[in-house]
Amino acid sequence: MKPLALQTVARDSYFTRLDFRTKLLLAFVVSWVAFLWESTLLVGGLAGAMLLLCLLAGVRWAYVRSTLSLLLPFFGIVLLTHGFFNVTQVERLTGQHALTPWFTFPADWWGVGGAMLSREGVSYGLSVVFRTLTLLLVLPLLVFTTDVDDMIVGLGRLGIPYKFAFIFSATLRFVPLLFEEAQTIIEAQRLRGLAVEHMRTLRRWRVYARVAVPLILGSLVKSQQLEIVLQAKAFSGSSQRTYLHETHLRRDDKVLLCLAALMGLAALVAYYGWGIGSFGHP
Repeated sequence: MKPLALQTVARDSYFTRLDFRTKLLLAFVVSWVAFLWESTLLVGGLAGAMLLLCLLAGVRWAYVRSTLSLLLPFFGIVLLTHGFFNVTQVERLTGQHALTPWFTFPADWWGVGGAMLSREGVSYGLSVVFRTLTLLLVLPLLVFTTDVDDMIVGLGRLGIPYKFAFIFSATLRFVPLLFEEAQTIIEAQRLRGLAVEHMRTLRRWRVYARVAVPLILGSLVKSQQLEIVLQAKAFSGSSQRTYLHETHLRRDDKVLLCLAALMGLAALVAYYGWGIGSFGHP
């Protein structure tokens, strides 16, 4: 079984050389535009662009595929929910008083008789799915292509208190340790003859649930050790400190910052000025 770990990019690329502040602004603008737009076509294009950028940045296709596989049931529920039940909001967005039926249950069926799956509802559900995908793909593009030390320096340059930046970095460093410890517990159970991969799904989840107890206890021990180490080093969290790693905005960073700001401004003007990006409009 492949050990669990926090994913990172395996090669150097244009995104790994960008400043963390640039990536942070880009992620903010893309997320804000994804929430602003309601058009299925435009939000789908934005999600496709984020997928392409992730692959160009070196994010492993296996990670993207596993993420999409885990979210497929959720996406199916979203499409069915909006297709069958989201009638009032879709009618308000489209200005229609009756939606176009794609499928209708027979009226004599108990419980679901007469329920209609509307084309506009499914279209709006797709926009929600693409919006969720965009937000999920922005995260690896921001985190996986940046070293933790560069994140701390970038947050400090943005005026974020060093204590919050340290908590953020400690969390990112702590997650792989938790994954490694969980993998160690599962391997110890295998050595005792517990074949997890040959179990049924329900029993397998019960085994994984029992792993939570030693994992939580081990996390508490590591947290106490970290506290002792910080106290021994007289950690104060003061922002008046020097950094071993320094970051500077290069020309590429400044160009991308301007393009991201222009993208957000153009999307805002186009949405409220001409309705571009609204649901049911070009």
